[in-house]
Amino acid sequence: MKNLIKGYATPEATKQYASRMKSVVAEGHYSDFLKSKIKLSSLGIGTFSGAMTTEADEQIGQVIVKGIESGINVIDTASHYRYGRALAAVGAGLRASFDNGVSRESVFVISKGGFLTLRGGRPADFDDWFEKEIVEKKLGCKDDLVNQIHLLSPEYINYQIDLSRSLMGLETLDVFLVDQPEVHISVIGKEKTNKKLLNVFIQLEKAVQENRIRGYGVSTFDGMRVETDDIKFQSLTSMIGLAEKAAQEVHGLGASHNFNVVQVPFNHVMTEAFTRFSHATGQGNVASTLQAAYQLGIYVMASHSLMKGHLALAENDQLSAVLPNLANAAQRSMQFNRSTPGLGTSLVGMSRIEHLPDMLAVSQILPIAKNIYIGLYSKA
Repeated sequence: MKNLIKGYATPEATKQYASRMKSVVAEGHYSDFLKSKIKLSSLGIGTFSGAMTTEADEQIGQVIVKGIESGINVIDTASHYRYGRALAAVGAGLRASFDNGVSRESVFVISKGGFLTLRGGRPADFDDWFEKEIVEKKLGCKDDLVNQIHLLSPEYINYQIDLSRSLMGLETLDVFLVDQPEVHISVIGKEKTNKKLLNVFIQLEKAVQENRIRGYGVSTFDGMRVETDDIKFQSLTSMIGLAEKAAQEVHGLGASHNFNVVQVPFNHVMTEAFTRFSHATGQGNVASTLQAAYQLGIYVMASHSLMKGHLALAENDQLSAVLPNLANAAQRSMQFNRSTPGLGTSLVGMSRIEHLPDMLAVSQILPIAKNIYIGLYSKA
């Protein structure tokens, strides 16, 4: 691949970025990304939604440019979002930002893989498409596929890493996540799913070694939200165990793994990551996903912060009482999320530029005080 923009988020550049934004955002808007001290914004731009149109592509690009110039330096996308169109739209926005003087090293870019990209839309003859585009190109086989939507093979994940890099125009992605691997568990069981995940993690460790990505992790919907006796439950400790095996396979005995991010659904309706104690951390306690991640050195990002827009339309009496000065339900929902102890960045889907002012308004105020935040659960 030619003409890819070099670089990746660094502590120095993100610290300088955060310092420049002091007059734009409130204190507490940036978190440290683990021990690296990379500064990441408490709110991030998601790119899942939007029509399959040029107008939507342009709108997403505009959201990214305006967001980055206003203090939002976390951009999240995936190889399958909008059948792959999201990648190119994000790339256009990033290039425009860099042309405006923003450094590549001050922006943290995430992509994901696992779900089929299906560029151009779902094929009329899926079996024929799968044979030609996947099997013949040695990217996977039918045994790696579930529900005709999710392919868990090292080769396909590797393809989606390079597709993400190519369409966004970036030499290195800051993080690449395996999206919802738990969908395989109900079809082939947890043991076989974890064997597939181990092989995928080995590929991801190789991608780190090759500087195509800086780190990796998983994005779940059910995996870390359900009860421990649910077949889809996936513990952070088991994910780290797989990552440790993968690191030893690639880098040798005693090597450190590069599994450092998880995305979980979280909002004031879906609070399980904060309230459900389901992870045995090996440190003598059972913890919530957020607590376990903190203890194990994993950065947590919230997906579904507005539940695909539903929480932007529905007022919550408790949040309204605590946050009467915020303009609407969307702002109150984002403020709730970004104030959650242990939660690093809350991702909010932005498909139109007129949605961005709500995010920016929230970034300009202090997070909710911890005692008031905890009190919301006591009242509930």
